[in-house]
Amino acid sequence: MNYRNLTTNEVAQLEMQGCTATDWNRVCVAPDFAPQYVAHAHFSGDIRIGSLQGEFPMKGGILKHAGLRHVTLHNVTVGNACYIKDVHNYIANYTIGDNTYIENVDSIVVDGKTRFGNGVEVSVLNETGGREVAISDKLSAQLAYIMAMYRHRPELAVRLREIADYYSTKHSSEIGDIADHVTIMNVGTIINVRIGSYAKIVGANRLNNGSVNSNKEAPVYIGHNVICDDFIISSGSKLDDGAMLTRCFVGQACAMGHSYSASDSLFFSNCQEENGEACAIFAGPFTVTHHKSTLLIAGMFSFMNAGSGSNQSNHMYKLGPIHQGILERGAKTSSDSYILWPSRVGSFSLVMGRHINHSDTSNLPFSYLIEKNDTTYLVPGVNLRSVGTIRDAQKWPKRDKRTDPNKLDCINYNLLSPYTIQKMYKGCKILKDIQHASGVLSDEYSYQSAKIRNTSLVNGIKFYKTGINKFLGNSVIKRLEGMTFKSDEEIRERLKPDTPIGRGEWVDISGLIAPKSEVDQLLDHIESGKVNKLKEINADFMRMHTNYYTYEWTWAYDLMLEFYDLDPDKITAADIISIVNKWQEAVVGLDKMVYEDAKKEFSLSSMTGFGADGTKFEKEQDFEQVRGAFESNTFVTAVLDHIKAKTALGNELIERLKPLIK
Repeated sequence: MNYRNLTTNEVAQLEMQGCTATDWNRVCVAPDFAPQYVAHAHFSGDIRIGSLQGEFPMKGGILKHAGLRHVTLHNVTVGNACYIKDVHNYIANYTIGDNTYIENVDSIVVDGKTRFGNGVEVSVLNETGGREVAISDKLSAQLAYIMAMYRHRPELAVRLREIADYYSTKHSSEIGDIADHVTIMNVGTIINVRIGSYAKIVGANRLNNGSVNSNKEAPVYIGHNVICDDFIISSGSKLDDGAMLTRCFVGQACAMGHSYSASDSLFFSNCQEENGEACAIFAGPFTVTHHKSTLLIAGMFSFMNAGSGSNQSNHMYKLGPIHQGILERGAKTSSDSYILWPSRVGSFSLVMGRHINHSDTSNLPFSYLIEKNDTTYLVPGVNLRSVGTIRDAQKWPKRDKRTDPNKLDCINYNLLSPYTIQKMYKGCKILKDIQHASGVLSDEYSYQSAKIRNTSLVNGIKFYKTGINKFLGNSVIKRLEGMTFKSDEEIRERLKPDTPIGRGEWVDISGLIAPKSEVDQLLDHIESGKVNKLKEINADFMRMHTNYYTYEWTWAYDLMLEFYDLDPDKITAADIISIVNKWQEAVVGLDKMVYEDAKKEFSLSSMTGFGADGTKFEKEQDFEQVRGAFESNTFVTAVLDHIKAKTALGNELIERLKPLIK
C-alpha cells in the first residue's frame, strides 16, 4: 500500500479527538484515511494505518465501524478495515492484517527478537531430558517420532536439531504478525505470539511465546481462561474453558478444554483432551481422554482412549522420573487402570486393572491385559473379535476433522497391515514356543511378566491365524481385482510385486505405517545432509504414505509364499482359490464373533435401569425406544451386509479362476 503523511488539518482533528503522538511525522496513513474514526489514541515509533472503511456485524444485530479508539500503538502497522478499541496498556511491534477486530485487551507485544515458539524444546517421555523434541510450525507426528525415539543414532539427533534451529532462526523477527480476519476480544496479555488469519481468541488469559497457525480453511479458536506458554497451535484446533499448556505442541484439528492441563507434551492430529492432566506425553493422532481423574504421563500413545482414572507411574522412588512406556496404536485403558512404567502394550489391546510387572506384549497385539491379585493375565488376540475394536477402526477416518489442505501428519487407519500382521505372525510362533517349552497340558504359561491360561493361548493362536488369513486374502483379492486370466502363468505374473520396497520389517511411526528400510534410508539422507529441510523430511514421509499399498503388496506376497508354503514359480488358480476359501472362512468367522459380541449390548442384563417403574415388557419397550432393536442397529446391519459382500467378492474371484483348474 502507498502510505502518505498526515495533513495539518488531520493532525489538528486527531488532537481534538484526544489523540497524541511522539512524532506525527512518523504516522503514515492510507490515501483515503478518515480521521473521524480515530479517537483517544497515542502513537509512538513508526505507525502505518490503512483504510478505515468497513463494518463488523456483531451478535444481536449491532454494527461497529472500523476505527481506532482508546489505544496506544508503538511500531504498529494496521491493515484496512480494522477495529481496535480499549487496549488497556498497548500494542507494540506488530503488523496487523486487514479486517481484524481487537477489543478489550491488556497488551499485545513483541519484546525483542523472538522465534514465536519455534525451537522450544519439549522434554517428552523422559522428564529429566534425553528425548527433547524441538517444536516448529512444520512439526509432524512422524518428524517428532524420529526426533524423540531414534536417539541410538546420535548424528541424526544433531542434524535434526540443526535443521530445526535453522527453521526457527529463519522465521524469527522483532515484529509480530496478526493476520487478516482475526478476532481478539476480552484477552489478557499476548507476548511474542504470531497469529494466523481467521483465528478467534476470546477470553484467553495469557498467550506467551508461541504461534497460532490459523488459516481460512482451518481457523483456530482459543477461548475463555486459556493459558499457553512456549507453544505452537496448529490449524483447525480449539482450546477453551481454562486449558493450560506449558511447552506443548498442538497438532491439527485437536480439541482441549474443561481445565485440561499439560506440560512438555506433544499432541498430534485429532487429539481430544478434556478435564485431565498430561506430563511429558507423546500423544499421536486420535489420543483421547475425557476424565478429570485421568493422568497420562511419560507415555507414547496413538488411536488411544483413556478410561476414567487411568494412571501411570514413571519413577520407582529410586532415580526419579526416568521411566517411560508405550501403548501401541489402538490400545485402550479401562476405568481405574494403572501401569507402572517401563512397559509396552501391543497394538489394539485393552488394559484393565493395575499392572506393576513391566510386561512387554508388543508382539501379542489385539490382547486383553487383566489384573488379578497383582498379577497380569494376558489373553492374546481376543480383541480381534471385539465389536469395540471394529467400531473404533470405522470411526477414526470419519472423525478426522482436518480441513487444512496441507496436512502435517500421515495417518494410516488400517486395522490389519504389515505392521500388525508381522506381530501376529511372531505372536503365533511365541505362543507355540511357550506351549512346547511348558507342555500342552499346562494350566498356565508365563510370558514377559504375565500369565497366559491354557485356553487363552490355544485361542490366541487361532485368532492370529484367522487375522493373517484375512489380511492375505484381502491383499490377493485386491491384487487380482477386475482381471481375467487365461493361464496360471498370467496369475503368477500379476502376483509379482511392482517394487522390491516393502520387504522386511515394518514400523508404525506415530500413525504412518511404512517399511523400516524406507525410514532408515530417509534417516541416512538426513545424516549425510542430502535432506536438510523440515518440509523435505515431511515430503518424504508423505511419499511413503502415498505408496503404502504398493509397498504392502510386496510384503504380503512374501508372507503369502511363506505362510501357505507356495513356490512362486508353481502357483496355480487352485492355490488362489484355496487362499480365498480360507479368507472367506476368516472374514465370516470374525464377523460372526463380532455379531455375537454386539448382541451382548442388547441382552436382558443390559436393560437394567430401563423401564424403571414398569414390567419386563415395558422395560424391553423402553430399551428399544432409546437404543433401538438389535436387528435394525446400524452397526449390526453393517456387519451382516459385510458378510454378504465379502462372500460375494470371494465367490466372484473363484468363478473367474475356475476355468483354469484342470
